This record gives sequence, C-alpha cells and structure tokens, in this order.
Amino acid sequence: MSWLLNLYETYESNLDRVGEIEKTYNDREFTLLPVSHTTQNAHIQVEITEDGEFHSAFVIDKSDASTLIPCTEKSASRAGAVISPYPLHDKLSYVAGDFKAYGGKVKDEEPFAVYIQELKNWAESPSADSKVQSIYRYLSKGQLIQDLVGHKILCVDENNMLLTKWDKKYESLYPQKPEIFGVLAGEQDSAFVRFNVYSPRSILTDVWKDPAMYESFIRYYRGRLGDEDICYVTGKMLPSTDKHANKIRNAADKAKLISANDTSGFTFRGRFNQSRDAASISYEVSQKAHNALKWLVNRQGKFVEQRVFLVWGNDALDIPDPAEDTFSIDPDRIVAATIKSNTNQAFAGEVAKALDGYKNQITSDPGKFSKSDVNIMILDSATTGRMAVLYYRNMNKELYLDRLVKWHSTCVWLHLYRKNEHGEFVRFYGAPATKDIAFAAYGPRASDKIVKGLMERMLPCIIDGSPIPRDIVNSAFHRASNPVSMEKWEWEKTLSIACALINKKEELQLALDTETNNRDYLFGRLLAVADVLERQALGKEETRSSNAIRYMNSFSKHPARTWMTIQSSLQPYQTKMGTKATYLSKIIDEVASRFQMEDFNNKPLSGKYLLGFYSQRHELYQKKNKNEDTQDVTHDEER
Repeated sequence: MSWLLNLYETYESNLDRVGEIEKTYNDREFTLLPVSHTTQNAHIQVEITEDGEFHSAFVIDKSDASTLIPCTEKSASRAGAVISPYPLHDKLSYVAGDFKAYGGKVKDEEPFAVYIQELKNWAESPSADSKVQSIYRYLSKGQLIQDLVGHKILCVDENNMLLTKWDKKYESLYPQKPEIFGVLAGEQDSAFVRFNVYSPRSILTDVWKDPAMYESFIRYYRGRLGDEDICYVTGKMLPSTDKHANKIRNAADKAKLISANDTSGFTFRGRFNQSRDAASISYEVSQKAHNALKWLVNRQGKFVEQRVFLVWGNDALDIPDPAEDTFSIDPDRIVAATIKSNTNQAFAGEVAKALDGYKNQITSDPGKFSKSDVNIMILDSATTGRMAVLYYRNMNKELYLDRLVKWHSTCVWLHLYRKNEHGEFVRFYGAPATKDIAFAAYGPRASDKIVKGLMERMLPCIIDGSPIPRDIVNSAFHRASNPVSMEKWEWEKTLSIACALINKKEELQLALDTETNNRDYLFGRLLAVADVLERQALGKEETRSSNAIRYMNSFSKHPARTWMTIQSSLQPYQTKMGTKATYLSKIIDEVASRFQMEDFNNKPLSGKYLLGFYSQRHELYQKKNKNEDTQDVTHDEER
C-alpha cells in the first residue's frame, strides 16, 4: 500500500493545483482531477441559457475535446450494456429524451430515464449550483436531438431517423459532409455531449472548468457514498469502495491497477469471502491516489510503447530521472565540468553541485505530509483491462541523489552526440541515458519491448549500485567493435556508450594512461595510432574508413594476427607522409615495446581495449602545437 499512500500524500501536497489546466509538450491539456471527476473526449457542445433554454451548439474540434466531467463510482467503471450515466455530460443515448424517437436503439430500461433522475437529484439538492439547475431544466424537456437536428449538428434521413454513417447518397440532403462525421469514430448515437451555460449579461466560466461546479458535485456525492470500513492505506474509518479508476495513461486506457470483479471464479475461494477482505481502500484515498498518478503520468511520465517510467517527489515533484544522461541534469554546468575536470573524483564534485538544487527543495514545512521521499514506479499492462506496478521504490531524497551522483561519476566517458539549445553538438563527460544504452547494445532498430526491458533492468544498477548485466555490456562491446556495420556518427555514439559501461567496472580515467602494461589496453592504443596515422595521410577530403577501422572486428578477436595485417597496410601511408609520420610511428614503437612476449598473442580482447583505443585517439586529437608532425590532427578530424 505504500505507493498508494505516497500518491495520496502527493495529492494532498498539491491541492492548490486541482483543476489547474496544464499542457503536455504536444499541447494536450491535462489537470490534477478533483475527487469524483474524470476526463472524456466530447464531440458536441451545447450552450444553455440561464433560464434553461437551448441557445446554440457546435461540433468540438479534436484539439479541444478533452473535458473534465463529474462521475460516480459506477459510471467511472461502466462497460458493455450496463446502464450507468455520468451525472452531467454524457453520450447522446443518455442525455437525449427524444433519442428513441429518432431511431436510437434502447433496451428494456431507457438510459435517459436513469440519467435525468440522477441529474434531478443533484439539481434539487442543497449542494446544487445554478448552472446544474439550468441544464436540468432544459434536458427535462426531452428535445435535445430535435434542437441539434434543427441547428444542423446532427443529421437525419428522409424518415427523420439519425444517420448511422455518412454516405454520398445523402448529398441531396447535405451538399457538404457534416462536421460531426469528421470527429466521430462510430455512429451519431455514440456522440458525447458536454453542456455549458450562456449568459448575455456576463462572461461565465465554462462548466467543465468551474471550481464551483467541482465543489457542488463533490459535496452532493459525498452524502451518497457507501458504508464506512477501515482504509488499509490511512488506517481510518472512511466510506470504502471496490470500484477504482481507469484512464491512467490516457483517456482511452481501460486498464485498472486495482480490480476484483470475478466473484464467480476462483478469486476468493479458500481465502476471502469478498474482495474487501483482501484489501479495503476508502473512496477518497482511491480517488486522490489515482488522480495524482494520472496527473504525474501526463506531467512527467516517460513512455516506451505503453510502459510508463515515472519518478516524482512527495514534496518537490521535479526529481532527476535515473533514466536520463548526465547532460540533462544541468547542461551548462556539465559542459563546463567536462572542460575543467581532469579526474572522476573532480567530476563527481561537479555533478554533486549540479544536484544541490534538488537537495535544497527538501521541505521543512511541518504541515506537509512529505518525508522528502523520492518514488520510482514502472507501470504496464498485459491486457486491456489489467495494469501492474512492475517496479516501485520509495527512497529518502538525499540517499537517492547520492546514488545518482555515484552513477553519474562512475559509469562515465566522453560523449559527443548531444546538442545544446542552439542545436550545436557539445561534448559532455558522464553517464549515458538508459534508452541510449539500449540502442547502443541492440541497435537503432531494437523493438520497444527490448528497449523497455533494458530500461527496467538498468534501474537497480543506478539506484542500488548493482553491477550492469553482463549481456548488456557484451552486446555494446561487440557492436562498438564492428564499426563497418553502421554509419560513422552511430558508431562514435555506440563507442562512447560502450566505453562508459565498461569503465563502470574498470574505473579508468579518460586521460591516456601511458604507464599501464595491460595487453588489452596496449592493443587498443596501437589500433588508435594506426587509425589516426592513416586518416592524416588520407586528408579531410577522403571519407572512407581507415584499415584500422575496417579490421576492428577481426582485431578484437585475433589481435596479434590482425595487427600484422594493419601494420603492413600502414607502410604506404608512412611513405607518403615522410617525416610527418615520424611522431606517430614512434608512438607505435613505444607502445609495442611495453608488451610482454607472451602477451602479444591472439587471445580475444576484453572491453578494456576500447578504453585504450578511445583514450589514445582522444589524446592525439587534443595535441596542439606540441609537435609539428601532428599539427594537422584536430578535433574537427575526430568529428
């Protein structure tokens, strides 16, 4: 129950944002829903006067369709042929008293009769708002479809029956295709109608955005809740519920996190008599927890296929995401730290400073529920009706941020694939994002299933310090050792990410280690010098890969034998460059002299050779006027 409790506390900490309209990156609106409310995509808007008369109507544009509506326990989870109306806005079959007269299919019980009785109860209650009363007075006349047909919102045939679908044979009645068929996926009788109140004397707040309307229904419905029971989340005696919210990921999402409707099967047999024996949750806690979750998913959840990765704080919502790379924490500081930090320890200090801003958000307000916690949650559904919490972790915020500092200062290497706000490539030293790790290990065509599985597997490595799974490191290593299988930019990105994963265990510096005699590292250095020498001889105009790069895959498996081939291929380039090749040739001799006789063999290389390759190449590219023989070797050549 801890995840429910933390979501409930998050809702309580953000009561001032209830009903406040926010937008996603693609301009889709969302809000922290009030209790007893949900969202629905509406197709038709009907304006009612304060006196309860029809004023106007129009078809709603898809960009404005999302509507916040009141709901009951039963209507929020209705499905199939169950008649359970929403209290105010609903489908045409519920809100139109003349639905049957226009060809609507109605079974034994007429939905409108149930709907209008519920609306009457609300409109006549002490909690009723004047807008509810105006809408009720109009709908009780039972002429909604008549008015919508009269204003050419809905379409009928020669027999005055609603058209089931648009067909060109109706062009004699309607010269242009009616708007309603542009927003409906089904028949006209499935249209969802929302109501608003119009006043010629003043500008009124839209019904679905009016806090007074929210409070009106909440007060009314609170008095109609069921019996009290102990709430397993708060430990208090409160009205309980066994119907919990859906639409967690989006308005069309039917999957529920809590559901127990199989009373005739084996769900309770031998264990419980009824579902509440397993877990009793109060209506208020369920509503607030689920509404907080929906809000957080829309606000900051990351989707891979339909799997949601979510990180939030009880008091400060915006928490660094463990799935992101170091650059995303504080781009300006990380780029500056990359330039001035010479060791992993120094860089760790810079990362810690970048995260200090989040530490300072820890509240000291005793009125807050928060314990300065961070919550990490992964959600996914195997079927359309059931959703599961695949991973949940609640941690102290300071401990969480300390773990992030450790990750971002140990799984590190120099990366060149990120862009700044101006669209320019920048170099940053740090840890890669988990999604980038997935593509480095399995290629850019990796399926969403593989990507989301890897992202989930990487979480314990980041949060708990567990070793990176060996198969992930090996996959990235083998792809980085096969540069001819991908474009240059993709290989450079794969190479730096593979180096970061390998360095998590090796704990080496980016700076070239000229004192080590490790055979794998030395072989990597040899390969890098051969690559730079040939690239310099070819010049900037030649874009083909060097022999060192083309033979890299074979080199990683049979280094001694392949090096003989690479070295012999260097001779024409050394001859072409003349004395300019002297400096690089001396490095080859110096590196080769460090090998022990028994180490210069064909035993396959470990990932450490990639670190030697990258560091040696990086060192050569950074030389500036140190030796006239290398003055043409620049960072531009590296890119």
